[in-house]
Amino acid sequence: MNTDLLRAQTPACNDLIHFNNAGAALSPQPVNDALFQHLLLEQRIGGYEAGDATQAAQENFYHAFGRLLNCNAREIAYIENATRAWTLLLQAMPLTHGDRIITGQSEYASNYMTLLHLAKTRHIRIEVIPNDSSGRICLETLHDKIDEDVRLIALTHVPSQSGVIHPAVEVGKIARKHRIFYLLDACQSAGQVDLDVDQIGCDMLTGSGRKYLRGPRGTGFMYIRQSTQDYLEPPSIDLHSASWTRKDSYTLRDDARRFENWEHYVAGKIALGVAVDYACDLGMSAIETRVRSLAARLRSTLRQLPGISVHEDGEHLSGIVTFSAEGQEAAATQQRLREHQINTSVAKRQTNLLDFSKRKLSDVNRASVHYYNTEAEIDAFCQVLSAQ
Repeated sequence: MNTDLLRAQTPACNDLIHFNNAGAALSPQPVNDALFQHLLLEQRIGGYEAGDATQAAQENFYHAFGRLLNCNAREIAYIENATRAWTLLLQAMPLTHGDRIITGQSEYASNYMTLLHLAKTRHIRIEVIPNDSSGRICLETLHDKIDEDVRLIALTHVPSQSGVIHPAVEVGKIARKHRIFYLLDACQSAGQVDLDVDQIGCDMLTGSGRKYLRGPRGTGFMYIRQSTQDYLEPPSIDLHSASWTRKDSYTLRDDARRFENWEHYVAGKIALGVAVDYACDLGMSAIETRVRSLAARLRSTLRQLPGISVHEDGEHLSGIVTFSAEGQEAAATQQRLREHQINTSVAKRQTNLLDFSKRKLSDVNRASVHYYNTEAEIDAFCQVLSAQ
């Protein structure tokens, strides 16, 4: 992997240290070029006309994700963000009074509030599986909680507030054994973890474009296994997701695009397809190795700093690193780093109530590295922290 070339294609690397890739990664120049070129085309010839002229580039979005996830292009839909994709699939599930959904301790606020909303409106029950000593979902407890009332396992692959990678493949084996629907939130893993939906065994998967895939904001995707699609009833439809076949009936599309809207962010869709191709050309295995290596170095260096606590440990860790500085609020640490042109984020207790309550954590700092970051940037980052 030619880091110098990758950084040259990421102009902001010259001016700052970007350790906020779990929030929104820096897009490479080819992605920005694709985005701007379509917007300029719309300006020059009109929005509808630009859409007609770029059909091949739009179709590339589906084929790019098929390549990324090892699936058929017909199993991919473009959705405006990961939360929307996840919520649409939950609402489409054939859930009735008394059905149980199993989820994990690490769920993000938007996901868990959607489950709470379903519990209120459809009277389903939520079962939260705790993490084991390594911080990953406890597979033994998960297996023990399976019964005939369980209709869905909904798991976040990589939590936004922790570097842990949950055992998605092992969960998939349990789901298949008991013929339970399996929905995987890959919002933080897509683009940094090598994903194969056949190996994982999930029926549905959702993700964001702006994070580790390095696409534009306002873009996302969903995967729905072909054999699962007919079990799902989209909560809303339009003239793109369905056909008005008779005055009193309609027919849904026979692919995942039944969840799309006719009106969407065309430039973003094209650019996200380019971003996915960019990642696939680099090789997801190489990306995962590089990201995990950088994150391991960052954790190791942070642990050597006085007054710094790192909040994850173990073998199965991603590019997300969370830490706290003794005697300083997370927001103050983030601001101090920003004054040195270092971008990070804060994982807030309020958006991670289940996990942070269990681990007795308040807001923590989050540094998330990508393959275009460098060891020298890690050293500079830690030097600023140690000077606080």
